[in-house]
Amino acid sequence: MSVKSDRWIRRMAKEQGMIEPFEPDQIRHVDGERVISFGTSSYGYDVRCAPEFKVFTNINSAIVDPKKFDESSFVDMSGKVCIIPPNSFALARTVEFFRIPRSVLTICLGKSTYARCGIIVNVTPLEPEWEGHVTLEFSNTTSLPAKIYANEGIAQMVFLESDDVCETSYKDRGGKYQGQRGVTLPRT
Repeated sequence: MSVKSDRWIRRMAKEQGMIEPFEPDQIRHVDGERVISFGTSSYGYDVRCAPEFKVFTNINSAIVDPKKFDESSFVDMSGKVCIIPPNSFALARTVEFFRIPRSVLTICLGKSTYARCGIIVNVTPLEPEWEGHVTLEFSNTTSLPAKIYANEGIAQMVFLESDDVCETSYKDRGGKYQGQRGVTLPRT
């Protein structure tokens, strides 16, 4: 397995629509304003957070159960920023839609700008032949409210390509999150 470079990422985005919309460069300014960087990096791709959020609330005193998740545990928000309460979390999605090739596994890591503020980004691996918007989970580990910026960099995708094509892909298995659009809640 090998980590893929910026040239490979640009080629796959152009030839196979692996990332849409795709930014071939690393963007640090938009309309003259400094932003948290997004786009192609040396060995990865920095994704942006879309302006739609689901912020966790305990207003209904629900039990968090992945088999029977209570959707009323979230408050829907949209906008340029999202404020995450102390010791809580929010869900969002990437601006980008992904189509992962059959020989590729994609790992998502949080950006250091957020990690240094106590905001942890969690995403499970994107398996071979998975496609969709990536649902992002942000944990605010601090005792203060934390701010997430929409349409700016939030996490980095690292692409690992195998010498062999997998026997059974996510698509072959009919994975429950295949083709997801928007912020997607837990499914069983």
